[in-house]
Amino acid sequence: MIEWICKKFDELSNEELYKIIQLRLAVFVVEQNCPYQDCDEKDPQSWHLMGWMDGELIAYSRLIPPGIAYDAASIGRVVTAKKMRQTRTGKELMIRSIDEVYTLFGKTPITIGAQLYLKGFYESVGFTKVSDVYLEDGIEHIKMHLN
Repeated sequence: MIEWICKKFDELSNEELYKIIQLRLAVFVVEQNCPYQDCDEKDPQSWHLMGWMDGELIAYSRLIPPGIAYDAASIGRVVTAKKMRQTRTGKELMIRSIDEVYTLFGKTPITIGAQLYLKGFYESVGFTKVSDVYLEDGIEHIKMHLN
């Protein structure tokens, strides 16, 4: 069973922060072979939703208040551990992320920058495409919105 915890940046323990960075780098840099600047000054202003199972961080997203990444609130750095894929953990993570954004910031619109290949996944939780394809760190992305 997954234990879900959401904390502000300054509430994270050293171990939690280390595990977050470790998971993000394992997937976004190593697995996707995409060197990029992960630490982008948004983490300290954000909330961090973590899914833990048996002491291991297996799912994570960053919840960004309105006015930082976009005019609207945002969900970013959405990631599940490789062994948890095809288990619906990613969908549970997104549903919980949306609910947590509403709890933290009110029933506000949410904008995300999504990797193009995940368009269908994000549509399955209510997002719609609102931009043309653009490159970010060499990967095709689209902007998506949830009202």
